[in-house]
Parts: sequence; structure tokens; C-alpha cells
Amino acid sequence: MTLPHRRSVVLMLPGTGAQHPRMAAGLYGHEPVFSEAVDEVLGLLGPEGRAARADWLAHEPAVPMEADVRAAPLLFAVNYAMGRLVESWGVRPDAYLGHSMGEFTAAVLAGVFTLEDAMRLLWERVVLQRFTPAGGMLAVAAAARELDAYLGGGVVVAAVNAPRHTVLSGPDGPLEAVTRRLVADGRTFRRLATRTPYHSPALAPLVAPAEALLRTLPMRPPRVPLYSAYTGGPLTAETAVDPAFWAAQPVTPVLFWPTLDRVLAAEDRVLVEAGPSQSLTVPARGHEAVRAGRSAVVAMLPPRALGPGEDRRSVRAARESLLASAHSGRLPLDLPAS
Repeated sequence: MTLPHRRSVVLMLPGTGAQHPRMAAGLYGHEPVFSEAVDEVLGLLGPEGRAARADWLAHEPAVPMEADVRAAPLLFAVNYAMGRLVESWGVRPDAYLGHSMGEFTAAVLAGVFTLEDAMRLLWERVVLQRFTPAGGMLAVAAAARELDAYLGGGVVVAAVNAPRHTVLSGPDGPLEAVTRRLVADGRTFRRLATRTPYHSPALAPLVAPAEALLRTLPMRPPRVPLYSAYTGGPLTAETAVDPAFWAAQPVTPVLFWPTLDRVLAAEDRVLVEAGPSQSLTVPARGHEAVRAGRSAVVAMLPPRALGPGEDRRSVRAARESLLASAHSGRLPLDLPAS
């Protein structure tokens, strides 16, 4: 008898740039676990959280999703709630892999931070970002080494998401100059939905206050492996509780692709993206381990806002796929009672 092909589960959580208006809003009020988790996150922010939820559910929000006061709490809330929803199906991730904000959310799901402490840190950063230079991020269809000539003046490589998917970040003026050069050179690129130059030196003023706050917070090693796109591998117990490590993330590049390589080299996986836009699903599907069929990718949400019905359909399809794999013996899940 041939045994089924067993795979472990890795929960992937996307970062800034993945957010979009009404992301996952079709689940609110229809998926109780998701709805309660969103309310739990936003409830910790009081009036700011209520305002964020109102804009999230509105067809014409008062504050756009690109603003940090909306993007940060809402992306965190959706990622966290999607993670809790997956767990409610009986899925117990064997590892986590986050991207930027997603790694911070993964740290809460993995038990490094309490939710309350995470929201204190998140909101402190949002407040401090109001005093940092305006800027943005560009996703360029090129390898990082091809973009050396575009760097400087505060513009840096902020993320390596795939072999030919590199993100540049920097203040408005220098980034606009880079934009003009990319156009002149015929490069393919797009501007991400953020007004903040994440993972660049422009955010250096956030580091010291965040580290001071982190030194007052209890932290614990993750309950299961937490792969860090800042270190390129699983966090050690020492790094996971190091305030300096977490405080430096806004100025540190995200090495998603090298870290994904490490995740998929360890064993065969089912990568479950618990967040909006499929921003991690798309590059993961291009990885050799996935193309060869050794590992697989499941996206929980549609690639863009397609309406409430599509949000719900996408989640149902993901659940059916995961539970079908569990019933066939390909995934070691704790199946909920029927």
C-alpha cells in the first residue's frame, strides 16, 4: 500500500502593500471566529479602532487605506483574524512565515507577544511615523543586483520577494527621481499602496522609542518555528525575545524569497496565505518545490477586492482543500468534530 504524501503546514502572513479597501470585509458578520478576532484587535485601540473599522467597512472611507492609521491596524487585524479562522478548522501550523507586518502578526499567533502588547507597539509606531519623511515603495520586476544604479539618496532595497521581484523604498523626492529613471529605462514597476518608506533609513527615528517600549514587555520564544524574513531562518529563542531585533524591523530589509527557500528546503509543505491580495501566494507558486508538486500553496482570500461573495467563496474553497487533504492523510490536522 502506498502511503499518502505527507506535508506540514506553514501559515504565511503578508505585510504592508497587501492591504486594499474592504479586504476580507465579506467575512465580517458571516464568519464568527474572524469577526470576533477583528473586533478583539480593533477594540484594543478604542476610538481609533472603531474609526478604522468604520472605514474598512465603508464604500467611501473617510481616511484612505494607504494611510498608516488605517493600513497598520487593519492589515494586522485581518491577518490575525484569518490566522485564528484557520486554527478554528483544526489546522495547527507547524511553522509561521511572515512578511514585514506579517512577521509581527505571526509572532502574536506563535506566542512571542500578547495581543495587547503587540497593539501597544503597533500604535506607538503609527504615531511616530507621522513625524518621519513622507515616501513610498516601488515593486520592480528585476533582481536586486540589477538595481544598484538606482540606489542612493535614501532609496534602498527594502524587500526581495522573488528572484525578479524587488521592492525599493525611500523618501518622496529621491523615490520620484528613481521612478523617472525606471520609466526612462523601460523597467516594469508599480507603486505600492503606502505613503511610508518602510524598511529604509527614513524610519530610523522609530527604532529607539520602540526598543524602549519593548524592554518593558514580556516576550517568549515561539511555540512553533517562526521563520523570520529578516534573518532568513527560524528565530532562535534568544533572538525572539531580543527587543533590539523587533525594534529594528522598520529599517531592515525583508528577505522573503531566501527565507521561503529555507522553509521549502526543510520539508514538503502546504503554504497557507492567511491575508489579503495573494502577495505571498504568487511568488510562492513560482518556487521550484511548488512547481514540482512537492509542496503546495493555498490562498485564503482573492487577489483583489471582488466583493463579499468572493471573499466567502475563497475561504470556503481554502477550507475544503485543507480538510480534504486532512481526510486523505496528506495533512496532520486536528479535525474539528463534525
